[in-house]
Amino acid sequence: MTSVLRHHGLRTLGAGALSVVLLSGGTAGALAASPSPSAMASITAEANKTEVKAGDKVTFTGRTKGLKIGSPLVLQHEKSGKWTSLRATGKVKKGSSYALIAKLNTKGAEHLRIASVGASGKVYSPTLTVKVK
Repeated sequence: MTSVLRHHGLRTLGAGALSVVLLSGGTAGALAASPSPSAMASITAEANKTEVKAGDKVTFTGRTKGLKIGSPLVLQHEKSGKWTSLRATGKVKKGSSYALIAKLNTKGAEHLRIASVGASGKVYSPTLTVKVK
């Protein structure tokens, strides 16, 4: 009887150890093999003006990292706590740079960012503020 219990206990211990090895090895392999594309990609942004009159144009420039040449970019602004896209669009150019031109009409402080929502996932620049008078 003691032999049967010992054998059963060793089998249970072995199965538990094997499960831990398989689970930890599988998780580590999955994490190492497929990093999130948006974690590697980034966008910088700069506005040529930080204060404009309503209706004036502002040029946004910057560089991207981890986005393919030709990837679409769009200017977004925050309105009532939600980000919405504006009509200013562009694409990543050779050298990973971009330029977008936007006409800002809404008076007050505009909180803006450049967004890329495509095959590389969702990537956003830091938020910029432009005062519109």
